[in-house]
Amino acid sequence: MSQAIGAGFALVICGAVLAGARRSPADELPHPARWALGGRDLGTAATCVLLGGTIYTSYTYIAVPGLMFGTGGLALYALVYTMLLSPLIMILLPRLRDVAARHDLVTAADYVRARHGSHPLALATALTGILATMPYLGLQVVGMTGVLRSMGLAPDALVGCAVLVALFLLFAVVTHPGGLRACARLSFLKAVLIGAAVLVLLVLTLTQLGPPGHVFELAARRSEAMGQPFGVPPHSFSAYATLAVGSALAQLMYPQVLLVAMASRSKHTLRAATTYLPAWSMTLGLWAFFGMAALAAGVRTLAGHGELAVPILIRDVAPDWLAGLLFGALAVAGLLPAVVMAMSMAMLFVRNVYVEYLNPTATPKHEVRVARGPALVIMAGAVAFALLMKPQDAINLHLLGGVWILQILPAVAGSLFTRWFHRRALFLGWAVGMVAGTGLLGLRGFSTVVDVGIGPLHAPVYVAVTALALNLAVAAALTPLLDVLGVPRGTDCTADGAAWERRGSKYAFVVD
Repeated sequence: MSQAIGAGFALVICGAVLAGARRSPADELPHPARWALGGRDLGTAATCVLLGGTIYTSYTYIAVPGLMFGTGGLALYALVYTMLLSPLIMILLPRLRDVAARHDLVTAADYVRARHGSHPLALATALTGILATMPYLGLQVVGMTGVLRSMGLAPDALVGCAVLVALFLLFAVVTHPGGLRACARLSFLKAVLIGAAVLVLLVLTLTQLGPPGHVFELAARRSEAMGQPFGVPPHSFSAYATLAVGSALAQLMYPQVLLVAMASRSKHTLRAATTYLPAWSMTLGLWAFFGMAALAAGVRTLAGHGELAVPILIRDVAPDWLAGLLFGALAVAGLLPAVVMAMSMAMLFVRNVYVEYLNPTATPKHEVRVARGPALVIMAGAVAFALLMKPQDAINLHLLGGVWILQILPAVAGSLFTRWFHRRALFLGWAVGMVAGTGLLGLRGFSTVVDVGIGPLHAPVYVAVTALALNLAVAAALTPLLDVLGVPRGTDCTADGAAWERRGSKYAFVVD
């Protein structure tokens, strides 16, 4: 590795650590809403940069151009689904944020427990969130390994492994005491770094490869020479559309996104912050263009490693010192969402597993103390996950996680608008969706689409959307049946005047 690249990389990382290193006020008592939600006091700017910084990860900035490099226009579904996020967030998350603030809820499983009065459904929501997010966190490490590999540090070698562990350790030390407030400070730096990196790389690319039209023309020729479509084939539109819509809905159910939304100062603050999210999508569109530029420039990557296309392009078009700064920006872009993911999973474990079933008398201070430990363990597990598994296996598990996380949509998002569904119908629908989605994805070799047909009509549809349709169908069919049978519904503790005891007996799920 060039010393100039290492110096630039280290400079950006040290700047990020210093930016986030500030402790909470000494007189502030530890509380989950303060550590994990920043006291529910994030303003418009902080909410915008933290929400965007959490959704748009370094793997996104590496994988999307990698898909453009390898598959052409099909990869633009990611751009479509990120554009769908703003209206969906405005419809769903401000409602959830208000309910959470009124009833001191910290996680989506807290909300499900309070809204439906169901311990099994809340536990299913918590475990689904943890299981689905762990591969997503692992992919951030995979993105980091791509950056390190392009710098000349093999992640599976001793030096590369040590650098990767040191990076996560530095960010864990910074965010461990400060919680989400430290992440909010880091998110401002990430926004500046990503914006600057986009502008610099765009100038370098256009200077060396020519105007955008020429870049796309070269990329189209190379794509055709490789025998792959440059645009979206007509028969793939249903897969493209359901993949975009399903991915957008799934993104909103990930615990890290819900955590940031609940941390905003008010529903109006969240809506105002959401109006600026398309700016993040614009940066993603430019990174997708860099994938085309890598194809036009004749970049060569290892077989099955399209995510290396842009890092290699950076090495080709930028001087070493500047390449180091750009790699450092990508590193911060991955480390920030990784920390927020770890925090959100730790809160799900502590609030909805540990306290509910193991220690119902835990104080808020004890919850924070316990949550900090699992957050570190989760980050360490993600590093091990990425180092021990092949990149394709990590991607396959992330695809599975996307199918899983979408199955909590009826219990979480659906119940923001209606209480018609019976709690046990929702639980059984969730179970059917989980089994069907896992089976469809596994049996088809982790293909993201499945052929759905009614009579002579057939169309490829995103697996997660198919599983969600089965989930909703089961819940809708069983709800009136359970009501006729007289199976009691749970108490809605989010209704005005209703009291809610979050902590219950560790055997409550048996008698639910």
